[in-house]
Amino acid sequence: QVQLVESGGGLVQPGGSLRLSCAASGSIYSIRLMGWYRQTPGKERELVASISSSASPNYADSVKGRFTISRNNAENTVFLQMNSLKPDDTAVYYCNVDVVQWIGQTFRAAHFWGQGTQVTVSS
Repeated sequence: QVQLVESGGGLVQPGGSLRLSCAASGSIYSIRLMGWYRQTPGKERELVASISSSASPNYADSVKGRFTISRNNAENTVFLQMNSLKPDDTAVYYCNVDVVQWIGQTFRAAHFWGQGTQVTVSS
């Protein structure tokens, strides 16, 4: 099994910044894609940003130029630096990882979600 521990959410005023962290541990051979999603009540979960194992980032149009995703492969950690936050960024943010596991003498791909962390942007 793989555990994801998220941190860094909270309440911030419009224009402020927050940094989310997500650390993966457990049965991991390697991590391919790491990413952040967000969800608000009544809406589908949407991709915010993702980053490949070679550190190539991908961003939703709504956060380009404001958010930066990065990862530390040695510590199996992904970060999301969020600047110039807007009330529309208010959501529960979820970490997501695509891992390769060595189980039963074979490699297996698996997908895991964090428990979510609340980000609220309000004055």
